[in-house]
Amino acid sequence: MKLWEKGFSVDAAIERFTVGKDRELDILLAPFDILGSMAHAIMLESAGLLGQEELSSLLHALRELYDFASGPDFVIGEGVEDIHSQVELMLTRRLGDTGKKIHTGRSRNDQVLLDLKLFTRERIRELTMKAESLADELLAKSEQYKDVLMPGYTHLQVAMPSSFGLWFGAYAESLVDDLLFLQAAFRIVNQNPLGSAAGYGSSLPLDRKMTTRLLGFEQMNYNVVYAQMGRGKMERTVAYALANLAATLSKFAFDVCLYMSQNFNFVSLPEELTTGSSIMPHKKNPDVFELVRGHCNKIQGLPCEVTLISNNLPSGYFRDMQVMKEVFLPAFEELSSCLGITLYAIQNIRVNRNILDEKKYDHLFTVEEVNKLVMKGMPFRDAYREVGRRVMEGEFVPDRSVEHTHEGSIGNLCLNEIRLKKEEVVKSFHFKGYQSAVEKLLNTSLRG
Repeated sequence: MKLWEKGFSVDAAIERFTVGKDRELDILLAPFDILGSMAHAIMLESAGLLGQEELSSLLHALRELYDFASGPDFVIGEGVEDIHSQVELMLTRRLGDTGKKIHTGRSRNDQVLLDLKLFTRERIRELTMKAESLADELLAKSEQYKDVLMPGYTHLQVAMPSSFGLWFGAYAESLVDDLLFLQAAFRIVNQNPLGSAAGYGSSLPLDRKMTTRLLGFEQMNYNVVYAQMGRGKMERTVAYALANLAATLSKFAFDVCLYMSQNFNFVSLPEELTTGSSIMPHKKNPDVFELVRGHCNKIQGLPCEVTLISNNLPSGYFRDMQVMKEVFLPAFEELSSCLGITLYAIQNIRVNRNILDEKKYDHLFTVEEVNKLVMKGMPFRDAYREVGRRVMEGEFVPDRSVEHTHEGSIGNLCLNEIRLKKEEVVKSFHFKGYQSAVEKLLNTSLRG
């Protein structure tokens, strides 16, 4: 079934190519397509385009479809082009002419816009919850190991004292900024495109404010041409936010891989969280973090892929946009998996508490010595030269006691401040607003 069928057959090779992976990927959009149809049906009835009995039967059938589509057995049938066609076909088989009315005032263009926004909105919520859990665990590890010193590096050269408190806490705060970026993307997503039809509106008396409210959108994309132009822009904006999160995970994964090597020996994982070698019996490899790094580096390419697919298109709808789904939709599960496994690994990570006992780290404390001379009244440049002389002549004896007090330093990690910043960002997503609207819509369909 095709929503655009006019009584002629399309060449089989053309059909296979143009359908592409829609049947496979649209399964992810199925519950959201049905939610959109529920809101659209309620609006059509209020506009006099459906009768009350028709609305009641549509809502009842759509709710049953929603429950079915949320399970593992829902499929898009062979010969059915996409999820929009599948839902309408199932409604028509069950309700006859009433099922055929569900497409009134809609185009597949604004249907897929809506489906993608509803899908993305929910996936952003899930990623936010996982990123928050990971940030919480990093903050807990920062508190647990706040007094355990480790080397800090610049240019991969031993530089100054750091601590595991600083290291874990740095990535927690990085995630908070990633969530702030994700929140901006969420607000762009959370605007209703339904009613824009093929990008030029409709002569039917559609009530777009009603569907905006029913689906829990913060507001609508008002201009119908811009609603269509937003396809590609929405994906690109979200892709940058996903890439930001991925960059934090990738950088952390690189640190862990480096620090797990015998030359560093800063951290380790239990044997059951590592893998071995087929030839070297001693190996315990950090494959989990190497794969996190690989997946997250791949995700960081997503904005470029989306941009290249949509970059040179003028206003209006073009089939190129179908290709974006193939790179965009799977990215959420890929990043979600990386967040989940990183959390699990961090929960089991072990820290070496005696790293700085080795003589090779003596020079970590040269700046501490310079600052002690400054505190006694020596000008900084003279103190710098004096400690440099001691190092050059082999006279430098490190004092391994470290007293940093300013905000964000070893002795003042500001973990509560980072935690509060994180909580404020997560709270300001206002997920409950759309969740309560969706719940109300589903309950309305049950009454229907």
